[in-house]
Amino acid sequence: MPVNGLSHIRIARPSRDLAAAERFWADGLGLSVVWRAEGGGEPGEHDLLMLGWPDAGWHLELVHEAAHPVEPRPTEEDLLVVYVDEAVPEDLVARLEAHGGKRVSSPNPYWNRWGVTVEDPDGYRLVLCERGWSNA
Repeated sequence: MPVNGLSHIRIARPSRDLAAAERFWADGLGLSVVWRAEGGGEPGEHDLLMLGWPDAGWHLELVHEAAHPVEPRPTEEDLLVVYVDEAVPEDLVARLEAHGGKRVSSPNPYWNRWGVTVEDPDGYRLVLCERGWSNA
C-alpha cells in the first residue's frame, strides 16, 4: 500500500508523567484515549498512552519508560497546531490551564495574532488557531 493522504500519522513523544499528560490532552483538550498499555520495569518496556479523536487521521503517542526515562526536549517551535475555524474559546483555554497547561507567548507573531499557545505538562506546545486550513 502506498503512502498517501489517507495514511494514518502517529506523533510520538516521551513524557515525564503520563497521568499529567492524560489530564491535559484528554480532560483539557478533549482527545479520547485510543490505546493504553503498561510496561514493566525492565529496560525497553514502557508505558504507552495513545490519544486522538476517533475520526482523525492521526493520533498522539506518549511513552514513559521507568527503567530508562527519556527526558522530553521540546523547543518553542515544536508545535501541534489545531485549526478551530473560529475564535478560540476562552473556556477551552481555561480548561487546558486547569488540567496542567500553561498559556505562553509564541516567538512567532503569527501564532500570537491568530491563536493561543498552551504548553502541556512536558513543555510541548499546542496552538489553537482561529483560522482554518486545508491542503486541497
